[in-house]
Amino acid sequence: MFRGVALALLMLTLFCGQALAAEKYIVASDCTWPPMEMLNAQKQPEGYSTDYIRAVAKAAGFEVDVRNVAWDGIFAGVATGNYDIVASSTTITPERLKTFDFSEPYYEVVQAVVLPADKKITSLKELKGKKVGGQIGTTGIFVLRKADVGAQIREYDDVGLAIQDMVGGRIDAVICDDPVAMFYVNKKADYAGKLNLSFKTGDTEYYGFTVRKGRKDLVDKLNKGIRQVKESGEEARLIEKWMGKDN
Repeated sequence: MFRGVALALLMLTLFCGQALAAEKYIVASDCTWPPMEMLNAQKQPEGYSTDYIRAVAKAAGFEVDVRNVAWDGIFAGVATGNYDIVASSTTITPERLKTFDFSEPYYEVVQAVVLPADKKITSLKELKGKKVGGQIGTTGIFVLRKADVGAQIREYDDVGLAIQDMVGGRIDAVICDDPVAMFYVNKKADYAGKLNLSFKTGDTEYYGFTVRKGRKDLVDKLNKGIRQVKESGEEARLIEKWMGKDN
């Protein structure tokens, strides 16, 4: 009798433990987009999007394993199930919505043009004939192509390489999301006094977390967490941490 009760209690304990175990999702992040996604001194992912997805997971009751994944393979990886979520400053676009599902927006951006400190422009038209760099597959490149101003577009695996080439005189300008532009202009010690955030576009974009098409269950969890992060004030705290009080 005692043995039977003990066995029943053991089975109940195991069952409850499994029921209480939080689901864990693999998150892909291209850590070349500071201050949104980058690697710390220990080569671990950090940044605004990284903190945000972890806060969302905590609020919604699941766990995440954030991994550094190159941008050129990040969407194929989530489509094939190698990763569950992309948290990598991904703009929600009509084209991407045809292939993937997205959470509600978690950050608003515009495109920005970075120039050497002694240069400036007031419109994209002034980039005609100029060599303009940007990260491959990003909306900065899409915006410049759509504007069709006659710029010579150079695509890079890493926006930091584009900035480096501009400072070295090999290209004339760089286009990227405005928080990234502000980071390089204002916070990157190597470039102090060398850069100018010269122009911002007027069209607003929104970042969302990306999942495989049909993962409504996961989208619902992400949206639940995003709402709680916003309502709790955690979002405001993260903005201040990574962008400053005046963002």
